[in-house]
Amino acid sequence: MRITRVETCGLRGATPEGGWSNELRPDDVVHTLVAVHTDEGITGIGSAFTTETLVRGAIDLLLPHLVGQDPVEVERITETLHQTAFWMGRGGALTHATSAIDIALWDIAGQALGQPVGRLLGGRYRTRVRPYASVLMDEAGPMTENLTELVEQGFTAFKIGWWKFGRVDAATDERTVAAARAAIGDRLLAVDAGGSEGFFPGGLAWAKRTARMLAEYDVAWFEEALAPDDLDGYAELRAGSPVPISGGEVLTRRQSFSPYLRRRAFDIVQPDTTKGGGLSESRRIGWEAQDLGIRLIPHGWNTAIGLAADLQLASALASTDLVEYKTGSAYVDDLVAKGWQLDADGYLGIPSAPGLGVSLDPEAIEKYGTRPAFADPRA
Repeated sequence: MRITRVETCGLRGATPEGGWSNELRPDDVVHTLVAVHTDEGITGIGSAFTTETLVRGAIDLLLPHLVGQDPVEVERITETLHQTAFWMGRGGALTHATSAIDIALWDIAGQALGQPVGRLLGGRYRTRVRPYASVLMDEAGPMTENLTELVEQGFTAFKIGWWKFGRVDAATDERTVAAARAAIGDRLLAVDAGGSEGFFPGGLAWAKRTARMLAEYDVAWFEEALAPDDLDGYAELRAGSPVPISGGEVLTRRQSFSPYLRRRAFDIVQPDTTKGGGLSESRRIGWEAQDLGIRLIPHGWNTAIGLAADLQLASALASTDLVEYKTGSAYVDDLVAKGWQLDADGYLGIPSAPGLGVSLDPEAIEKYGTRPAFADPRA
């Protein structure tokens, strides 16, 4: 079996807000699907958290290292893409595009071998995993209503993030967390400061004070409390924090994560499989983290294909017992056939069908895709 061509499909029309100061609009394309086709009719689907223009340009550069290759040799191909990108922008758009290609290659390998990707990644520790409902912070009224509805839908874990947190004053921060805790009761609650936003004002002293406040509300972890490049700050914060510290969603390639892991800067590391290099890199980050006693809980503010990849990753890593579920996003809820259903315990089943175990919904691609002809032959 050989790779014949690669297609892209940006998603627009329902792009959810990101909490950014330069806020996303519904027609902004920041999520791009990638289809890798083969001469045996097997197609793999991946997802990149990057605009289609950048993904398309990256694929034009990478295509000579893809066409004609055996797609089942996933990690050899992906590592070749990383190595050949050395002088052309590794770690940026090329790595984001490679992430989608890597996910698609694992999807092909699973289909070709008749196995779910999680089994190919090393074996399935679990067949279901708990999703946490990921929502943007808001004024107490609207946020409480949103969280209450999600509790009624069956979610048992939640994360609130961004908005005014760390950007106004301590009273606003605590009032927001208190409202969320009251809305969900004793269920899991995590808090995301959104330190990767440009010019985030929160510093180390603020993060230390805030961590003490969050401990009073039994917060499960404090995410992106500082700017993402502040390795020394994260190490100092984590060493004295009464709540677990997490981060890493904007880092790319395993080599960028290693210093944070070796310095014990995180209790929880959060690579985004659609940015950081795909499933191959996320698995290797997870292995290193596990050896150091650090949990991996993937960042997943992306698409249903990204979620499908995270579910397979969670099945193959011993301590990955949560995945992020971006609530209210059509790109998550509607993009794959049959959608997602919580079980009675608030868990998602991890697909056991070959590959990622999901197929694109053609009506959703027709509605949201920049290239409606983009098709998944399994649909």
